[in-house]
Amino acid sequence: MSDTATTNSAEIKGTLPAKELDQLAQDIIGALKTVYDPEIPVDIYELGLVYKIDISDERDVNIDMTLTAPACPVAGEMPGWVENAVGSVAGISQVKVSMVFDPPWDQSRMSDEARVALDMW
Repeated sequence: MSDTATTNSAEIKGTLPAKELDQLAQDIIGALKTVYDPEIPVDIYELGLVYKIDISDERDVNIDMTLTAPACPVAGEMPGWVENAVGSVAGISQVKVSMVFDPPWDQSRMSDEARVALDMW
């Protein structure tokens, strides 16, 4: 049976024991918050670019994420930045990042923290 949580629009799934899943999820989110869209001074997690985080029993992590626009100039580099950041989390085996564009990103996915940082109230 898998546990599912939704935080800041990102679905986090895994079959690990709840306490371990919660800790890994928080560590992964912390790592994601170190990756910034270079054109926007807000991290990709708070922007709502991360749609899904799936953590396997082997601690492999699959992330579905998007970009603010499909033609983003860092589209080719962003997955590597995310893989490196999440791969640095203790206990993680492998990281795979998939770019998805359905549903398309819009500003409603941003957290309140991102809205404050961008003065979008």
